[in-house]
Formats: sequence, C-alpha cells, structure tokens
Amino acid sequence: MIQIAIVTALSVVGVAMLLSLWRLLRGPTAPDRILALDTLYVNAVAQLILFGMLLDSEVYFEAALIIAMLGFFTTVVLSKYVIRRDIVE
Repeated sequence: MIQIAIVTALSVVGVAMLLSLWRLLRGPTAPDRILALDTLYVNAVAQLILFGMLLDSEVYFEAALIIAMLGFFTTVVLSKYVIRRDIVE
C-alpha cells in the first residue's frame, strides 16, 4: 500500500518538475526563471527522497542534501546578480 502512495507521489512531483522546467524555459522575466529554477531544485530534492524511500536506500538522501545546498547557493547568487549585476561585493 505504501509503495502505491510513493509511486503516485513520484508521478505528481514529476509533473511539477515538468511545469517548473516549462516556466524556466518560457520566462518571461529573469526573476520568473530564477524562481522556476528554485522550484525545480526543490522538486528534484523531493523526487530523490521519494526514490530513496521506494528503494530503501540512504544514498539518495545524501544526494538530495547536496542538491538542496547547491540549489540554495545558486538561487542566492542568481538573485544577487539580477539585482546588482555583480556577484562579488
């Protein structure tokens, strides 16, 4: 029963990832694209955690943690670049 719930959640998160990718490619503005990229990272983390639960493996949780850290860093850097047009202070 839990396997069905995990597979259903994987499908829903997969659709959310496709919608985020569509917004990332479509735009129309840079802040929209940054927000879509951030949402895509969050969805990727959720997808990896669900996949780890499905396979009962801890490796996917560690990969999700690394992607979450990189996603946060990327969002901060891109937002800073859009606001100031300069990354280094």
